[in-house]
Amino acid sequence: MKAVLFVFLGAGFGGSLRYAVNIGCSRLFGAEFPWGILLINVTGSLAMGLIAGWFALRAHIAGAQDWRLFLTTGVLGGYTTFSAFALDFAVLWQRGAQMQAFVYLLASVLLSIVAVFAGLALMRAAS
Repeated sequence: MKAVLFVFLGAGFGGSLRYAVNIGCSRLFGAEFPWGILLINVTGSLAMGLIAGWFALRAHIAGAQDWRLFLTTGVLGGYTTFSAFALDFAVLWQRGAQMQAFVYLLASVLLSIVAVFAGLALMRAAS
């Protein structure tokens, strides 16, 4: 139950940060291109790499699992799920499973885009 609380609190912080960055970028650069989401995905992925690497070297520290859940699943999960996707791809790649990594990459991107269009079409048909 403690783990759920760490994830919950982190996700609230990450989601708020995502909103602030996205609004800030729209005000600075305009809304014609999704600069905010691009920035969120890139900075979230960088943070995921830094945090995952740090915890991989320090898993023995007391409380490390709680902090890892708070920061990766919570904060970065609320900030961007793209960072988790990028880490999954990197783990597959580093394990030597390059073909699986590319299948995961293509399937995730293409199927997600198809799913968005399907959801939009279903809602249009329902209204």
